[in-house]
Amino acid sequence: MKRSSAWYLAVLLVAGCGGGSEAGEAEMAEMAETAEAMDEMADAGLACVVMGDVEGRASPLQELSFSYDGGEGLLCYGAPSARERVVMGELVPYGEVWRLGANEATALHLSAAATVGGVALGPGSYSLYATPGETEWEFHVNSEYDRWGIPIDAVVQSTEVGSFMATPSATAGMVEMMTFEQVDGALRFSWENTQVDIPLGM
Repeated sequence: MKRSSAWYLAVLLVAGCGGGSEAGEAEMAEMAETAEAMDEMADAGLACVVMGDVEGRASPLQELSFSYDGGEGLLCYGAPSARERVVMGELVPYGEVWRLGANEATALHLSAAATVGGVALGPGSYSLYATPGETEWEFHVNSEYDRWGIPIDAVVQSTEVGSFMATPSATAGMVEMMTFEQVDGALRFSWENTQVDIPLGM
């Protein structure tokens, strides 16, 4: 669930009442930086689109805030869990376009120009889809982001602004809930036993 900078500042005040240990001070400094980053993204107009109530969703809304050379970014996605199902190749079929998550379209918000998988993008908001394969994935960048993630029909595909290929690899262990993280200049997708890096740069 999205938390405002005011929420973080409230936590800071509560934490501050507990004493001045080095660990506590470091945690407070980290939360202050988080609150500042959230304010910067809000000022840049970066915010997740939510359609309907997020409470009680089987696939909760997740947000990844990240920085890149020249700007700030926000990735918004519904995070499904494996729940003892075979994910890749079955729940997520190979060779079929997929919304890269659940619920709303997986949205990428950029405060400044960037390249995503080699696709040059201006500042603004986009959606990401993927066509998974056993040995190669194709990612699709779309200009329509404020929509439900499905269907991905010809009308939706007509607003694609670019695509790129990426090679999946095995995760170190089972990843129950789908997740994204920023790793070494890339946005890393991980779920079940598969991870794929989406290169991010200027």
